[in-house]
Amino acid sequence: MEVILLDKVTGLGDLGDKVVVKPGYGRNFLIPSGKAIPATSDNLAVFEQRRAELEKDAAEKLAAAESRKASIENMGSITISHKAGEEGKLFGSVGTTDISRACEAAGVLVEKNEIRLPEGPMRATGEFEVILHLHPDVNAELKVVIVAEE
Repeated sequence: MEVILLDKVTGLGDLGDKVVVKPGYGRNFLIPSGKAIPATSDNLAVFEQRRAELEKDAAEKLAAAESRKASIENMGSITISHKAGEEGKLFGSVGTTDISRACEAAGVLVEKNEIRLPEGPMRATGEFEVILHLHPDVNAELKVVIVAEE
């Protein structure tokens, strides 16, 4: 299936690229989420008319992500207290929901789906570096400090 991208898609292409994807990916994800349209001659003409508007929207999203990155980096670190045993092992774990809530309490909105935990939820006390994927071109680092609840 051939589609025209209406937004930058990581690993696939930029705005306006005409790419070939598997039919299920295009039909079930890209088109319903508004990231692409089928590559027909009519849609190509419509896209060319809207190109300037779409590029402006993409630039605004990038600028917003850059400003969020600056506010996250100014925050420095967040501290999360959680019940833990004597050796520092947590009763349960700290995941994306906990990090999102702690960021919101610190005054910065971060969605759960923007938080990347490649090693899974954190299960011990200590300091951890977490990557926040704010935009396909913008990643921010956040230090998460987990302390034992008293």
